[in-house]
Amino acid sequence: HHHHHHHHHRHLLYYYTTLHYTATMPTEEELTSQITALGEKIKQAKAEKKPKEEWDPFLQEMLALKIQFKEATGKDYGPPPKEPKKKTDDNNSGGNQEASEKNREKRAAKAAAKAAKEAEKERKRAEREARERAKAEKLAAASKDSFGDAPMVQSKDYTNRKWYPVDHLTPVLANDTVLVRGFLQTSRSVGKGVFVVLRSTMFTVQGVCFQNDKEGIPPEMIKYIAGLPVESIVDVEGVLTVPNQPVEACTQTMVEIQIQKFHCVTKAKKALPFQIEDAMRPDESKETDIGAYEAENQVVQRKDGLPTVGLEHRLDHRWIDLRTPANQGIFRIESMVGCLFRECLMEKGFVELHSPKLIKGASEGGAEVFTLDYFGEQACLSMSPQLHKQMACACSGFERVFVTGPVFRAENSNTR
Repeated sequence: HHHHHHHHHRHLLYYYTTLHYTATMPTEEELTSQITALGEKIKQAKAEKKPKEEWDPFLQEMLALKIQFKEATGKDYGPPPKEPKKKTDDNNSGGNQEASEKNREKRAAKAAAKAAKEAEKERKRAEREARERAKAEKLAAASKDSFGDAPMVQSKDYTNRKWYPVDHLTPVLANDTVLVRGFLQTSRSVGKGVFVVLRSTMFTVQGVCFQNDKEGIPPEMIKYIAGLPVESIVDVEGVLTVPNQPVEACTQTMVEIQIQKFHCVTKAKKALPFQIEDAMRPDESKETDIGAYEAENQVVQRKDGLPTVGLEHRLDHRWIDLRTPANQGIFRIESMVGCLFRECLMEKGFVELHSPKLIKGASEGGAEVFTLDYFGEQACLSMSPQLHKQMACACSGFERVFVTGPVFRAENSNTR
């Protein structure tokens, strides 16, 4: 038994008031009443502390009507001059009458002059506001493309953008515009600017961005950069320059990027399980000295008081731990060792084979064999590629063979 809830969607319509000019000029009375009505609206809006956006359209319309008023009547719009009170003196001589006429004209002229002055002031203010608004809009438009969250990468567009590897950023490229993608390792605000360190693989470079309205770098851009969580992935574009002092904190010491565009490709979570800087500090004790490992030490204090990260905690978040230069280095060395083994043997005419790792029965027998059930039959993990190498080398006429790959031993040792 389902209840269907009907939601009535109210469509909100916004009415924009526009001025319709017709051939017949509106009369002075009509214009006066329209202007007065708008004045009241503005006064009310201001009294209710409404934001300027709400009453500004009335003001613009009022100013336009005042211009129309002048066209229609040939005089500036202003409050009608007050009629002077008639003296009840009966023996009103003609001279007196003339004097009061003169006064009235004087007052009217004064009122008109004041109204004209007010109108002029109003016009100047409106002009100034329009100028300010245009400037703000232009700046917003200019900077719209220069910072913010990039759209999700869906590989749907081919672009001709060329990203520079961080280790290629050297003084040779000074004054070139470069585009770099990397992890935002650190960001540090200073006054109206921000310094960032970008990291890609094992290399880092400094970027600098200072507020500059002429260059289309508004304060919002500085705030955006400084507010991004560290370890977010960012695209940074700017001019490569050579600083006066080397940048000791980065691998690319001789250059820095004067940032012009800054987009976040993937935002990191605000709270990381541990800080990369902490993970970069080596433990003071050797792993072999520890013995049994206590899991609760997530962050370990060193003698110098600086924190480092406990092993279990690192392994629980291994993908972050592997970003540190030491780990990047370890895996690159391992990769290169394998590469050199191959090169050396290839030059001597060896053929590399990939022997099976899952085989029937027990590869060498004995207690160390790692057996498992394979669809109802007994199988085991290969303890050595020996048998297959002998087969290929001696029996199949390969003559020189080698295998690089894992071998398995069923030893009950809990390695970490």
